[in-house]
Amino acid sequence: MGRMNDQPARWTRATVYPDMWTDPDEDPRNSEGVSPDGEFPTLQDYLTSYRMTLRMKCEGLDAEQLARRSVPPSTMSLLGLIRHLASAERDWRDWITEGDPLPKLYGERDADFDGAVAEQAVVDAAYADLEREQAATDAALAEHPDLGERLGKDQIAVRELLLHRIEEYARHCGHADLLRECVDGRVGQ
Repeated sequence: MGRMNDQPARWTRATVYPDMWTDPDEDPRNSEGVSPDGEFPTLQDYLTSYRMTLRMKCEGLDAEQLARRSVPPSTMSLLGLIRHLASAERDWRDWITEGDPLPKLYGERDADFDGAVAEQAVVDAAYADLEREQAATDAALAEHPDLGERLGKDQIAVRELLLHRIEEYARHCGHADLLRECVDGRVGQ
């Protein structure tokens, strides 16, 4: 698979469009029918799609591949992205509460990336953390259906927080495209 520069050859599972991650009829993000009605369901649908995209970019890799920092000198890895987004979900919940902030999920700054080591227990914990933090933030926001409502100490609008979450996942899915291609040559979509 490697070439003279030890970079993996590009590859895809798609047969219809060879520059895509997977064929459209096998893509779990593609849904039949019309898009959701209303602003909140539409925003949630986009967020769900980006969350699924991140998971797709990580599937089929072992702990070493997920932890690989494949774009030096960056400390970013696919596992680090999972941990970072779990931490971000917790931080976003802090934005909308009046009380004391929750403790940082991984400790000091950049610990989400620095602690992304090639151990299966770390991988399993990262996925569990991400699922738990996503569910908790989703539940907290579900209590505020008015997207114009302002919450927390900084009075952030629910709409702004939802859009920020979408932006963060979308940005990191772009990073995940590059990281995955460097790991095993699988192209993004």
